Amino acid sequence: MPQPLPVVPGHPPARVRVAAVQYGQHRVAGFDGFAGKVEEFVRVAADYGSDFVLFPELFTLQLLSAEPVPLTAAQAVERLSEHTAAFTALLQRLAAAHRVNIIGGTHPTRTPEGTLRNVCFVATRDGVLHRRDKLHITPSEQASWAVGGGDSADIIQTDAGPIGVMVCYDSEFPELGRHLADQGALLLFVPYCTDLRSGHLRVVRSCAARAVENQVYVVAAGNVGHCPGVTNFDIQYAQSVVLTPCDTMFPPEGVAAEASAQVEQVIFADLDLAVLQDARRDGTVKNLIDRRPELYARWRGH
Repeated sequence: MPQPLPVVPGHPPARVRVAAVQYGQHRVAGFDGFAGKVEEFVRVAADYGSDFVLFPELFTLQLLSAEPVPLTAAQAVERLSEHTAAFTALLQRLAAAHRVNIIGGTHPTRTPEGTLRNVCFVATRDGVLHRRDKLHITPSEQASWAVGGGDSADIIQTDAGPIGVMVCYDSEFPELGRHLADQGALLLFVPYCTDLRSGHLRVVRSCAARAVENQVYVVAAGNVGHCPGVTNFDIQYAQSVVLTPCDTMFPPEGVAAEASAQVEQVIFADLDLAVLQDARRDGTVKNLIDRRPELYARWRGH
């Protein structure tokens, strides 16, 4: 039996423009230097008419390069958490001033609940701050920082349509992408941080699968370069990308925009949300309509 399509909340525009920052890591003198660089990227995204700008996972670790002495991994993550108030205030100020929705990468944070999380803060251009915790924690994060995983993944309603966030490793679990699509997300944003090309490919190929199976756009942004003196952040590899489903109304390769590997830059893509919803109803394949949840439930014993 054909399945109903997810209800898309709100009134998304026909088209949106997205920007993904492939962020170059290097030493900074302090928070002001970091903030100035972030603001410059936001200004560029806004000048080019972007509705969204995405930064990479853990890009705020650059702040630790300003510490007078090297810190252990445990010390570093606690020190970084002390910047949370200033960092989130920066995102909110820039989103309102430049009229762009900012997906602020991730920032290790000691939450009000007392837990340590790898948090994606999203500042929408109406001045509201949203928090989305990374759900699936890598062995490295657990061993070095004792970070815990979050337990909720709601979409975020923006003036440019409903969006979902999957942080790096989260993209490798299909349940999350489907959960966000079922809530009506049309765009999924994936801030990521990988040291080797193999890790980058693992994330990006997972993102491509999420785009196809959920008939959504996926935007992924990573770090490049080297940030000296920062434990567990030695080298970075990225080739940021904007992905589409693979069908006749999209690029054949399912790639709307792609950065050059290992070069600091910003990529842009114009994404047609109306065409995306048309593809869900009348595409060559109809992944969402043709699901068989009753079969999957039987396999799982429900």
